[in-house]
Amino acid sequence: MSANEPGQPPVDFSHVRFSEWTRDLNTPRVALAIGAHPDDVEFGCGGTLAKWAAAGATIHHLVLTDGSKGTWDVNADTTLLVQRRQEEQREAARRLGATGEVRFMGAVDGELPHRSEMVDSVALTIRQLAPNVVLSHDPWKRYRLHPDHRNAGLIVCDAIVAARDPHFLRHHMDVHGVAHHRPDALLLWEADEPNHVEDVSAWVDVKLAALEAHESQFESTMKTAADGDLTEFRGRMRNRLATLGAPHGMTAAEIFHHIDHL
Repeated sequence: MSANEPGQPPVDFSHVRFSEWTRDLNTPRVALAIGAHPDDVEFGCGGTLAKWAAAGATIHHLVLTDGSKGTWDVNADTTLLVQRRQEEQREAARRLGATGEVRFMGAVDGELPHRSEMVDSVALTIRQLAPNVVLSHDPWKRYRLHPDHRNAGLIVCDAIVAARDPHFLRHHMDVHGVAHHRPDALLLWEADEPNHVEDVSAWVDVKLAALEAHESQFESTMKTAADGDLTEFRGRMRNRLATLGAPHGMTAAEIFHHIDHL
């Protein structure tokens, strides 16, 4: 069950060698967070992005699907839901302090294809925005059920390879005038084998505020009370981040699988 909790699920630390972990990347000049759905970025790395934004980083969001299945209301107007979720995502980015772009690829929720066309589009975005750090889903998370999360991670990994090498997708230069770009690091949230920790002790409230911009998700993803009381949700998030930070002497942390030398 825990493998399918959003963003920063619980981890069995019993066999983890923390001495081999990296911690607290230098603040990047530009970071690009890529989520399958509106709210995935805030769950996965909201505290880290808030910390970097406050330190002067330009933070961009890229959301791959339209979020049209993100409700338990069988009578919902999904066209209006898509519009609402875009508005919520923009507000969440604002609450994080992000000053970069918020882009939407618009794939149908639940049907995100791991195909060359989508890899091409994400690689173009990486080349255009030139991030030092890319953050996204770990596609190798065991027992992860949602296909969009798996495919988003695979698309991003493929797109990084395509974006970094000049002989991939040559039409980006010919048509868009955009050269290849190699990020310095990739951070994967929902990590199957985490090896990196970011101290977000001072940014928990900002992360929560950004998550709470996604009001359409209170009932479903956040599992709030029927009256919309967020007390239990906030406590759950605070406890989770505290548990992840405790082994590192941090009040709160977000953890990732860190890949460098891309």
